[in-house]
Amino acid sequence: MSQPEITVAAVTEADGRFLVVEERIERRLVINQPAGHVEPGETLLQAVVREVREETAWLFTASEVVGVYLWRHPGTGRMFKRFAFCGAVTDHRAGQPLDTGIVATHWLTHEELKGREPQLRSPLVLRCVEDYLTGRRQPLAATAALELGSALEAAAVGL
Repeated sequence: MSQPEITVAAVTEADGRFLVVEERIERRLVINQPAGHVEPGETLLQAVVREVREETAWLFTASEVVGVYLWRHPGTGRMFKRFAFCGAVTDHRAGQPLDTGIVATHWLTHEELKGREPQLRSPLVLRCVEDYLTGRRQPLAATAALELGSALEAAAVGL
């Protein structure tokens, strides 16, 4: 079994709506949290802040960890370990170009996300929001300072 790819995601709520991106993946438009891969030498926290800025033009400040999730893509067999953080966004740079593939950003309610379930990039999008809504939280100290190598080690032992 190969090691999972380490990714981060941001769950941000304002007035009952969640910040999501609409992105083109393999000629299909999908909805996802601002999310992406951790780069070598980068901590999980640095990665999620960078990904949110690149994909939404917002500055993300993480407050807690919502959860750590393992998901295997049914079509490709690729495995992903997602570290989901919750927090707030500020300092929107409206003129900033968004990351390649990002078509738009949206603020959607939980019900709107459920209604677009077939368009979600993975089941983790809704799972992270629902875990957030049920109050699932862990302190940032548990994982935020891990860098890619440590996160891979944590994935190997099932953290």
